[in-house]
Amino acid sequence: MSSGTPVPLPTQAAARRLPRLPHRGRVALHVFLLGAALLWLFPLLWALYTSLRPYAETAERGYVSPPGRLTLDNYAIAWRDGELLQHFLNTLVIVVPSVVLVLGLAAMLAFAVSRFSWGFNVALLMFFTAGNLLPPHVLITPLFRLFLALPVPPPLSDNGVLYDQHLGVILAHVSFQLGFCTFVLSAYMKTIPQDILEAARLDGASVGRLLRSIILPLSRPVIAALATLEATWIYNDFLWALVLMQTADKRPVTTALANLSGEFFTDHNVVAATAMLIALPTLLLFLFLRRHFTRGLGLTSGGG
Repeated sequence: MSSGTPVPLPTQAAARRLPRLPHRGRVALHVFLLGAALLWLFPLLWALYTSLRPYAETAERGYVSPPGRLTLDNYAIAWRDGELLQHFLNTLVIVVPSVVLVLGLAAMLAFAVSRFSWGFNVALLMFFTAGNLLPPHVLITPLFRLFLALPVPPPLSDNGVLYDQHLGVILAHVSFQLGFCTFVLSAYMKTIPQDILEAARLDGASVGRLLRSIILPLSRPVIAALATLEATWIYNDFLWALVLMQTADKRPVTTALANLSGEFFTDHNVVAATAMLIALPTLLLFLFLRRHFTRGLGLTSGGG
């Protein structure tokens, strides 16, 4: 080092000879990961097992017992009595506009606070980030009163207010998810080289053209990951649909479980089948977008 002798860089072959865990350590790690995965999947597997058993059998033998007969009758009952088709359509009306609005507004805000230097860009980003620290449950009462008092024109509301409307639930989701998406997208957009934007500006690109043609295409993996997360979170929401909506036929699919719970009797086998049907769309969404999801998370962690 002192004589100026260059330090040899590690080759790929040397990199492959990095220290590895001993055999016992690898076995212990795999056993731990397998146990954690089984512990995590146990409630889902138990719900699936319960959903395939007739209620009469579980009432006679108990839920912790070997199966005598497995059937799909509970799924047919759940689909019919829970009116899942109508609730799935209501969920689609809420989830799709919410995700589109959240990601669209978050992309514009993140672009403004991360790529331009103006007086309040850091303060605005801190404001959106601090909003994520506030539990939404503390705003239930003021938000409920606001939705009852805020007038809405007839084309957007059938009762003249935001309460008991899909629009109100959409606005609630957009408000509470916007800060997180803005924070994640701004962290990634800061990693985009400034030279690309400067070259586009020299070619006469406007701010809107920079966002549409450069920033959004480069941010596609992160946006896909956020779309997966947001669609899952909004789809699984139970609080806002229960608090801000009164008409049962307008509520999303997560409230269908509450509709199946009677005052004196609840068929838990049918409830388990309903839960499995409700969880299926988010599982399919994750399997369809898993490659974009993992890539987007890797880019976000590397860029942050």
